[in-house]
Amino acid sequence: MPAIAVVDYGMGNLRSVAKALAHVAPDEHIVVTADPRVIRAADRVVLPGQSAMPDCMRCLDASGLADVVQEAAATRPFLGICLGLQMLFQSSEEGPTPGLGVLPGRVVRFRDAAMQLPSGVRLKVPHMGWSPVRQARPHPLWAGIADGTRFYFAHSYHPVPKDRAVIAGTADYPTAFTCAIARANIFATQFHPERATAPASGCLPTSSPGTVATDPPAAARGDPVATARTFATPSAAASANHPPPCRSFPR
Repeated sequence: MPAIAVVDYGMGNLRSVAKALAHVAPDEHIVVTADPRVIRAADRVVLPGQSAMPDCMRCLDASGLADVVQEAAATRPFLGICLGLQMLFQSSEEGPTPGLGVLPGRVVRFRDAAMQLPSGVRLKVPHMGWSPVRQARPHPLWAGIADGTRFYFAHSYHPVPKDRAVIAGTADYPTAFTCAIARANIFATQFHPERATAPASGCLPTSSPGTVATDPPAAARGDPVATARTFATPSAAASANHPPPCRSFPR
């Protein structure tokens, strides 16, 4: 049976996520699957997602995997990516759409009125590009990743957890928003760790707060998934335990 199952519900950047996991954990058995039996048998589960919340939830419901995902999120190391983070909450303004309700809270759109910097420059929605992530609290999946490391974002919505204790990371656009959450066996990110590349040296932000680098050099980006490497390693996973295609619009 697989060590890691990437949930295939007809949406999301499944292959790039699986490829990133295979890169950092070449000895692990990683499968992209829509088979509930395989997902239930996996040691660890990854829920990717991109595009629009209504589409993702519709496809997840149509796949018959919603209950399996909720079960996995309650019983084993679980990694959510982008919409895979947003779907864990109770509801989203996009639609509006009910989520899986694994975590209390809602997903909201960036407010246009808040998109202006003190300089007068207006930021665009969606938020797209490389932004520094502040680690709100220690977690095994932050191991080896410097605070302030840049990760890639492509989204118009972000979570507002009811329980602030689950916030594991924040970023600014231009004000702070939750971009990573952690609770017990669950870790999920609004950013795309599979887009990151290994830093040649430390990770030093080069943009002002509230701005986004378009594509910084590799030395300024996050580890190609130091996050995934930690998640994909059994010993680390144990320590972490305390149908249409997407339309191409970032959420």
